[in-house]
Amino acid sequence: MAPPLEFYFDFASPYGYLAATQVDAMAARHGRTVAWRPVLLGAIFKLTGMRPVVEQPLRREYLLRDAGRFARLLGVPLTVPPVVPANPLVASRAFWWLHDRDEAAAARFARAIYDAHWGQGRDISPSEAVLAIAAEQGLDTVALRDGVSDGAVKARLRAETERAIARGVFGAPFLFVDGEPFWGADRLDQVERWMAAPW
Repeated sequence: MAPPLEFYFDFASPYGYLAATQVDAMAARHGRTVAWRPVLLGAIFKLTGMRPVVEQPLRREYLLRDAGRFARLLGVPLTVPPVVPANPLVASRAFWWLHDRDEAAAARFARAIYDAHWGQGRDISPSEAVLAIAAEQGLDTVALRDGVSDGAVKARLRAETERAIARGVFGAPFLFVDGEPFWGADRLDQVERWMAAPW
C-alpha cells in the first residue's frame, strides 16, 4: 500500500474542517490511508508573525463568506460557532492521547470534533465540551479527562507542532503526499492529482 496522506490541521480552522470532510475518501480512491495530525496554529503563528484570519479586518468577513460558499460546493454543513477562533488545546491533546491507544478511534474523534464545531456550530474550547463529544463517540471520558492533563500528552502535542514547523507547515490544512507539501483546502484537487500522477 502507498504511504498515508499526511494531514496537518487545527480544529479552529474552518478550512481544516472542509478538508477533513474530504481527505479520507480522497486518499482511499488512491489506495491510501490518512495520517491525521492536529497541531496548534497559535504556536506556528508566533513564528510566522501571522494572526488568525478572523482577527484581521476585511479578511474575517471574506473568510466567513468563502467558507460557507465552499461548504455548499462540497455539500457539507457549516455553522459558524459562537467562539471564533476556538481554543483547540483540549481537543488536540485528547486526540494524541487517543492516537497512542487507537489510531482509528482518534481519527473518528477528530471527525466528530470538527463536525460538532464547524458542522453544528458548538464551541469546543471548554474541556466539558470535548468530553461531551467523546461521550457521544462512546469513549471513556474518565480516562480521557485524566489523559489530557498528563504531562506526556502535553509534551506530545508540543512535539508534534514543533515537528510540523520543522517540516515547513505554516497554516492549516497542510498536506503531504510522499513529502510533497500542499497548503489549503483549495489545493485538494492538486493533492488528488498528485496522488494519481506527480508532475
